[in-house]
Amino acid sequence: MSGGRTVPVIADDYVDMEFGTGALKITPGHDPNDYEIGKRVGLETINIMNKDGSLNEAAGAYAGLDRFDARQRLWQDMEAAGLVIKKESYSTRVPRSQRGGEVVEPLVSEQWFVRMAPLAEPALAAVADGSIKIMPERFEKIYNMWLENIKDWCVSRQLWWGHRIPVWYVHSSQADADAAEEGRSDRYVVARSAAEAADKAAAQWGPGLVLMQEPDVLDTWFSSGLWPFSTLGWPNTTAADLKQFYPTQVLETGHDILFFWVARMIMMGIGLTGQAPFHTVYLHGLVRDDKGRKMSKSLGNVVDPLDVLAQYGTDALRFTMATGTTAGQDLNLSLDRVNSNRNFTNKLWNAGKFILFQLEGVSDEEWQQLSAADFSSSDSWQGLSLSDKWVLSSLHQLVDQVTSCQERFDFNEAGQALYSWAWGEFADWYVEASKARMYSVNSSSVSSAEDTAGGGAASSDCQAAGITRG
Repeated sequence: MSGGRTVPVIADDYVDMEFGTGALKITPGHDPNDYEIGKRVGLETINIMNKDGSLNEAAGAYAGLDRFDARQRLWQDMEAAGLVIKKESYSTRVPRSQRGGEVVEPLVSEQWFVRMAPLAEPALAAVADGSIKIMPERFEKIYNMWLENIKDWCVSRQLWWGHRIPVWYVHSSQADADAAEEGRSDRYVVARSAAEAADKAAAQWGPGLVLMQEPDVLDTWFSSGLWPFSTLGWPNTTAADLKQFYPTQVLETGHDILFFWVARMIMMGIGLTGQAPFHTVYLHGLVRDDKGRKMSKSLGNVVDPLDVLAQYGTDALRFTMATGTTAGQDLNLSLDRVNSNRNFTNKLWNAGKFILFQLEGVSDEEWQQLSAADFSSSDSWQGLSLSDKWVLSSLHQLVDQVTSCQERFDFNEAGQALYSWAWGEFADWYVEASKARMYSVNSSSVSSAEDTAGGGAASSDCQAAGITRG
């Protein structure tokens, strides 16, 4: 049944002696862990499967059979030969294709790799010396862990779309090229263009050669890693956009792709342009359901943003997403919170409607005067009522607080400060006080009453708010 091949017996720490019989078959050609074991102990790598799932000539008597049929036939033959000790069912993980659901069969194949250690070293140094800041800072450890233990990157993909790998195979004649499987050859050159490839091949092997480009395409993450500069005209180093906008300043993305995308942009940016693509990486969290679970169709907890927009409005969802959590923390999306923020946007709309209603009939000249109003100094506050001075003082404090939050990328605190001030001080207090003055028959007497009868409490509140601010 073995086709004349003997099976060596080896010992390796990888085997779990507590599982099953403690003995494990090793197939270096069909399992990544077995492949590593085979390299360690010098086992031959034998591939018995074709790309269509059928078995090849290395499978002996089972050659030509479909993989599933072959397994059934092999088991029947083992039972008939008296080689079966017992049959026992147990659960195991079977990898399946994300697109079609087919069972995936690992195969040893020829692929293209990028040597990553020389690229990782300057990328690690950029974060270590502060040239690049990762926020929150705790993710620097994850970044360093990935790059300090980086392995060579398999960048070739057997897809119908993408950037073709810049490798050209070299053949002595067109007949040789046509006869080669997928145009491949042991001789090849790596180049930026077909013309450069031809020059390289001629310089190494002489004239009269036929070149065929590798049909595989680059890993999508490889192409994505080129994004910061390839979109600006690179490799044309004199491109106006590249000179004007590269390097950029801040990258904002999810923490789950820190290595897959962010680290690769940094490595490629430094490696291909000599400059890091940005100086700050701001990592936001992932959106989960209100119980903190990952959204999935199987759990039935997926929240469709279009449904939320239709029910609560775009502004409410945006404000919830932008201010619902701190940097790097996952957001447990609660529709109660979205509803609360919808009420907030309604509050803003009503306050704006009240203000615009009071300005009906204002002339263009008066609009220009209003838009030019400047209350940045205490001198400009002369003649204003106590409530006007108080709200301007609190607004100045709000501007300072929000500016400080924005500068340190604390968008949650900035949003909460805006929410609290707009709802409380402005809408509930100042707008209501303004209504009393505007709707009063004798607005001057109301203003006088406000400044005298309520003066004690108001003065205390205003002092706490810093009314004397310039």
